[in-house]
Amino acid sequence: MIQISESAQAHFRKLIDREGLPGLGVRLSAHMPGTAKADVRLEFAEPADLGGDEWAVDCEGFTLWVEAASVRFLDGAQIDYTQQATGGQLQIRAPKIKGEAPDDSASLVDRVHWVIEHEVNPQLAMHRGHVALQEVTSDGVVVLRFGGGCHGCGMVDVTLKQGIEKTLLAKVPGVTAVRDATDHDTGDAPYVPRGKA
Repeated sequence: MIQISESAQAHFRKLIDREGLPGLGVRLSAHMPGTAKADVRLEFAEPADLGGDEWAVDCEGFTLWVEAASVRFLDGAQIDYTQQATGGQLQIRAPKIKGEAPDDSASLVDRVHWVIEHEVNPQLAMHRGHVALQEVTSDGVVVLRFGGGCHGCGMVDVTLKQGIEKTLLAKVPGVTAVRDATDHDTGDAPYVPRGKA
């Protein structure tokens, strides 16, 4: 499941020994797994800090606890520690943390959600914006709500038709159209104020 090198185990042992707390171990979890913003969290944990559903990985002199909800995203992760001239470098590689693209047999909602989280939102984030999936209708119409810099933006119609709709139509078979359900008059920090586009 998770591979932790001898050098990483030695590094953690040294830090744990320095703390001098009985039963202290290391807890590993995935933050925002299955999204483009996914990241690995690593922290020290005492037995009282554990939720009780963690998976235990026995290491030399301590236990690595893996948060149960994160297990599928951290499967195949590798933890290594290398000594460099400027100090040590801890490296965690978790190839499944951002999830895996659903195949053609997945539901239309899952396939649309994947493209939104992994292709559309990273692009919108460059303008402080994001979009959330509200629904996918039975006839393939994707209904979205804009947020951040896209909420109330004067360029939202262009973003919707020339960016998001083109992407979803091209990449998700079954999508027939994309609609915006956002009340843009309530946006308080648009990237491009309405009337200036």
